[in-house]
Amino acid sequence: MNVGKKIKEIGEKVYKTILKKKQPELKMPLRSLSNVKYDPKDGYFELLGKMKVRALTASMVKTFAQTLKMMALSKDLIEKDDMATKREAYYVSKNWGEARFKEQPESDGIMDDVEGMMMVNREQLGFIPEEKGGEVAGKLIVIDQDPDTKKEIRIDCTKFGSGAYSIPSSVEHLKFETNAKFILAIETAGMFQRLVKHKYWKKANCILVSMGGVPTRALRRFIRRLSDAKKLPVYVFTDGDPYGYFNIYRTLKVGSGRAAHINQYFCVPRAKFIGITPQDIVDYKLPTHTLKDVDIKRAKDAVKNDPFVQYHKEWQRAIKQLVGMKVRAEQQALAKWGLNYVIEKYLPQKLKNQKTWLP
Repeated sequence: MNVGKKIKEIGEKVYKTILKKKQPELKMPLRSLSNVKYDPKDGYFELLGKMKVRALTASMVKTFAQTLKMMALSKDLIEKDDMATKREAYYVSKNWGEARFKEQPESDGIMDDVEGMMMVNREQLGFIPEEKGGEVAGKLIVIDQDPDTKKEIRIDCTKFGSGAYSIPSSVEHLKFETNAKFILAIETAGMFQRLVKHKYWKKANCILVSMGGVPTRALRRFIRRLSDAKKLPVYVFTDGDPYGYFNIYRTLKVGSGRAAHINQYFCVPRAKFIGITPQDIVDYKLPTHTLKDVDIKRAKDAVKNDPFVQYHKEWQRAIKQLVGMKVRAEQQALAKWGLNYVIEKYLPQKLKNQKTWLP
């Protein structure tokens, strides 16, 4: 799709509608769990047909103008082969007079609306996130290219010493070489550092990826492309709490309601959960923290509203068990049995026993 051309067409349609003294409208998909379905054959959240309409009315004139201004900024970036971070786009709006944004969440929301309306990802619109894409260590060679000379650059992820390779914001051009058996995606930077320091990737013949919380789009796309290209399974290791289960793991595996229009490119259907389950808390006698009200609400909302959870009875049982226990456990809780228990016992045992995994 020529995104710049599409933006121009929408703008011209709005202009002609106004000249006819009619009310212009902008239509975009409703981005929420209530407007997605989950089919395990496809492996990701897909949009249903619900749309929201933004019309040029007295009550919506500012939002309508902001949407058009964001589209104009995108068109300008595309034509100049430039880019802007989400934060920069917010500050650019300070020149938009009455259409300027008061806070960045407003700007981000309009950017998401434009993305949904165009059915493309924000990078195609010229916008990039602030956050980096995550870190990688282990048996992988990433083949990048020099942006000026276009010459191939080979990056060996085993040769970063105590550090790691940082995933760039755009990963479409990357190629891969590896003989690893699987990808291990890890929630916390601390656990990732422990596994890197002791070269767990060498012992397990794998690729380690640090998610650092909710996985960024660049990280999800990186894992997806690597998994597809090399037919590698993806194992996800998070804390034992609703946030780790749904905000992190579910988002990585099947996507989110907010980004349903692009989930098919950013989800990782091959992912399996090998992190801290409610049963692990019992079996490994892990130290715990009390579930907060927000945790309980997130868990109950998942059972009630999340198509992924509604499909998988294993997740329903796990949530019921966790809420019944009223506790949560962190990855680092395994240190109760020794700082390297996770390397020597926990991960080897989990990888051998698929019955302890969650789908």
